[in-house]
Amino acid sequence: MEPETRLNKYLAACGVASRRGCDDLILAGHVEVNGHPCLKPGTRIKEGDHVRVDGKRMTLRRSTTILFNKPRGLVCTREDEFNRDTIYALLPGSLQHLHHVGRLDVDSEGLLILTNDGDLTQQLMHPSNKVEKEYLVTSNQPYTQDHLDLLLSGVYTKEGKLSAKSLRRLSARRLAVVLDQGAKRQIRVMLDTLGYQVIKLVRVRIGSLWGGDLEVGRYVLLGPEEIAKASTNPDQPAPKSVLRDDIKSIQAAKKLARKTPMVPYSKEREKQIAKKKATRRPATKKAASWRKENEPPRRERKRY
Repeated sequence: MEPETRLNKYLAACGVASRRGCDDLILAGHVEVNGHPCLKPGTRIKEGDHVRVDGKRMTLRRSTTILFNKPRGLVCTREDEFNRDTIYALLPGSLQHLHHVGRLDVDSEGLLILTNDGDLTQQLMHPSNKVEKEYLVTSNQPYTQDHLDLLLSGVYTKEGKLSAKSLRRLSARRLAVVLDQGAKRQIRVMLDTLGYQVIKLVRVRIGSLWGGDLEVGRYVLLGPEEIAKASTNPDQPAPKSVLRDDIKSIQAAKKLARKTPMVPYSKEREKQIAKKKATRRPATKKAASWRKENEPPRRERKRY
């Protein structure tokens, strides 16, 4: 414990609630310091002071931080108004007091940090620190080069102008996207504005911390070194590249994206793709035999 700690920070470290929730408790008169009611969240608590909430003595909890690989279909909350399963259903009772740092929506999966360290939460979440988070994103159709440029320069959405810090094309429909902003559902909102539908979204990195071989639905305790990695970005920033080494693959993806209308992925969409593949002329050595079998015979010229 520090020589002097603000009352709201002390209560949050005891696991009572978030700092904002502790402010509400203090202002409502539920907190006593050394036997006297206290209504000031900024009151300084020293070692040896007695703090009670509704008559119950509060003691500091040991700082605990875990890295959790969130499965798809779980919500990041303690109690859900729609009775959906939450991430706390997969955590033991000894970790139920931890709060999640940031969120992943119900359809997303990947790395999530949970802790009872308020300072760490502030460090990871404050916009001025710009802690990077990297995602693997799969869409329902190939990305065009113009849209990739817009993701970097900025997309104007209902929530304002949103942009990615950097991105890499992994395939025609897969991207590695790095963000240092904290907008709600940012990647989904940007791609939805451009006409794409996100099929899969996985967070694979926080700061310099990667998930490694952590299985989905599992967690691991983080030590000081791992916490430091999560709080700092890589020394070498991710390149703002949107190209792959295979230039022909990119050109083919752009050509297909221009010809294919932007419709939601469905059976109708599958039929369109199957029909396109069936009528596509193969660009291989078998092209000559394919022409011989499929092209109509040429008219013979009469010689005079």
